[in-house]
Amino acid sequence: MARTLREQLVGAWKLVSYIEKPVDGSEPFYPMGEEPRGIIMYTPDGYMSAQLMRPGRPAFASGDWFRGTDEEIREEASGYIAYSGPFHTNEEAQTLTHSMFVSLFPNWIGQTQPRVVRIEGDQLFLSTASPISSGGKIVNSHLAWRRMSAVELAPK
Repeated sequence: MARTLREQLVGAWKLVSYIEKPVDGSEPFYPMGEEPRGIIMYTPDGYMSAQLMRPGRPAFASGDWFRGTDEEIREEASGYIAYSGPFHTNEEAQTLTHSMFVSLFPNWIGQTQPRVVRIEGDQLFLSTASPISSGGKIVNSHLAWRRMSAVELAPK
């Protein structure tokens, strides 16, 4: 029997690429750099968590999470995307939504956002279902993920 979309999503996925394509046809850009880091996880009981970051973000000089300079905090926040909450699939339509219970970006809290989803073997492709505002442009976001193995997740 074929596995449902929900069953196929369950697990941890490592970010491979994140590109934003402006609807005006201007050059695509990489908001987290050309080699972003990230994990998205889907649980069997219907929750998800996404964490994406630009590699190479500078450490806080103070070493204190709550005592960064304005510039350190700006760099911290602009190089990181994080949100978590319930997810829902529509098996007939093969659609996916993410509901934001918590989010680094306060504007997303309480939102439910549709995603275009495609799974090919151990690869997951997600994109926005409609354009969003990002970096001063109206864009469609495209993210590629690879299923993580238990070895990659094991503590070292």
